[in-house]
Amino acid sequence: MCFEIATEVCNQVGGIYQVLRSKAPAMVERWRTRYYLVGPYDPKRSTLEFEPKRPTGWMKRVVDNLAKQGLIAHHGVWLVSGRPRVLLLERPLSEAQLATLKDEIWQHHGIETPGSDPFVDLSVGFAGDVRLLMREVCKQWVVPGGSGRVLAHFHEWLGGLACPLIRREKLPVATSFTTHATLLGRYIAGNEPDFYDKLPKIEAWGASERYGVRTQHHIERTCAHAAHVLTTVSGITGEECQHLLGRVPDGIVPNGLNVERFDVGHEFQTLHQAYKDKIHRFTMGHFFPSYSFDLSRTIYAFTSGRYEPGNKGFDLCLEALSRLNYLLKDFDLGVTVVFFIVTQRDGAGLSPRALQSRGVLNELQSVCESILKQVGERMFSEAAAGRKVELDALIDDYWALRYRRTQQALRTDGLPPVCTHAVPEPDPVLDRIRQLGLFNRPEDRVKVVYHPEFIRPENPLWGIEYDQFVRGCHLGVFPSAYEPWGYTPLECVAMGVPSITSDLAGFGRYVQERFPDHNRWGMNVLKRRGRPMQDAAADLSRWLLAYCRLDRRGRIDMRNAVERHAHDFGWDRLAGAYHKAHDLALERASYDF
Repeated sequence: MCFEIATEVCNQVGGIYQVLRSKAPAMVERWRTRYYLVGPYDPKRSTLEFEPKRPTGWMKRVVDNLAKQGLIAHHGVWLVSGRPRVLLLERPLSEAQLATLKDEIWQHHGIETPGSDPFVDLSVGFAGDVRLLMREVCKQWVVPGGSGRVLAHFHEWLGGLACPLIRREKLPVATSFTTHATLLGRYIAGNEPDFYDKLPKIEAWGASERYGVRTQHHIERTCAHAAHVLTTVSGITGEECQHLLGRVPDGIVPNGLNVERFDVGHEFQTLHQAYKDKIHRFTMGHFFPSYSFDLSRTIYAFTSGRYEPGNKGFDLCLEALSRLNYLLKDFDLGVTVVFFIVTQRDGAGLSPRALQSRGVLNELQSVCESILKQVGERMFSEAAAGRKVELDALIDDYWALRYRRTQQALRTDGLPPVCTHAVPEPDPVLDRIRQLGLFNRPEDRVKVVYHPEFIRPENPLWGIEYDQFVRGCHLGVFPSAYEPWGYTPLECVAMGVPSITSDLAGFGRYVQERFPDHNRWGMNVLKRRGRPMQDAAADLSRWLLAYCRLDRRGRIDMRNAVERHAHDFGWDRLAGAYHKAHDLALERASYDF
């Protein structure tokens, strides 16, 4: 039996959700009905993707026995590709029960777990639930002298604390632990430049005290040392494991995608055009009230990710865009670049101006459609009668006046805003935009749109999914300063969109090591490690300029080249790293029991 355990099972929070969701078909293919995903039960979120199923056989005995101990194990399937089996654990703990668990963790593992952090409480409570589950599984599945074996694969410190509890109890369970990013590394990288250059000299315990994450760091470190096998997602994160967690990973498990989910065959070029038209619609509503430009000579580029402007490279993008703005003016290519910064900023709300402009644009479209319908009907009648047609005479005065009024209502004297939302100040992204003078002036060849909310269909400015937005763009730009893996450029590859990553991203390093010709087919890796930002910005601006020089045929050829490499990053090719880690854990555990 293989149990994969994480707090993001049926719970979309971050990248681990994407890993588990997309990898499920490959895991089910290997383990069949002997594969379960395990997570905490959240009645508000879990039910969206979870379909309950009545357990049978030995699993029914496990579920029934857990219920007698106060732990409800919701048994069912995850409504994603592969339809993997799922156990979602629910056991409301009293303060006394939680305190008892924390005292045990302190007595046996020396980890202090203060009660002021809800994530620490989640980690502790979930660890207790998973241990109960593993006890019952071992009773029902592991028969003395039989062939039944149990593997538990834990993800991240939030979902991994059961690992040392299980090892100390000597349950016959092989354990594997994957860290997708060291928590301490994320904190340090977000606050101190040149993180990886300083990494060998960082004293981890002192740094965890400075950043107020000693408990979380201690949990993560304990999980890493307790597991039979430690893995991480990239070589660059392996360096963090070595220096911050004190253990060299046993293997690298790169993240893949369920490429079939994105594969639309020969339609991907057609879909690019269709969704580009949707972005044109946004552009008209955002910019055309102030001034217009040629949409047929407009390039859409974007960056996106968690609201960590330094770690995600938003600052570097803006510096390169400022340089690109001057280069495009000098070379007079006649090209306009609209660059989107898409993230999720707490406290951001759509600005009234953006909503008003979009509403007036929608009204203008409605008026135009009504006029076209009227003109079409009247023109047909006149043409059938053989009379000469004068188009102006076919439009009622009512519609002509309404057209002029709506057109006038769309106009404004101000510049197009650089941000679609009202955001709390200070905001480092807005501050940098102002410092660089990227104000969306008519003469600027680079326009910036800071969109501090993830793109969803219910957003009135868009009405499309994020994946559709990506398909409509020409280029993704993700020059991260700290990125253990990086799904955003990988998603671009899956949809045939050229992109830029960095050598400080796990995905960028993976591409460098395995695809020496990556620059030729539209997957550029920007060198950032050990270099000043100004040098990296200069390189990035030159790459962007080179893309702007491509004609339409050149951009189509590049999208074709990117799309041809999509299957190189599918789980059907990358899941083997997980299989090797699981086999190694089972082998090592066999010496214990």
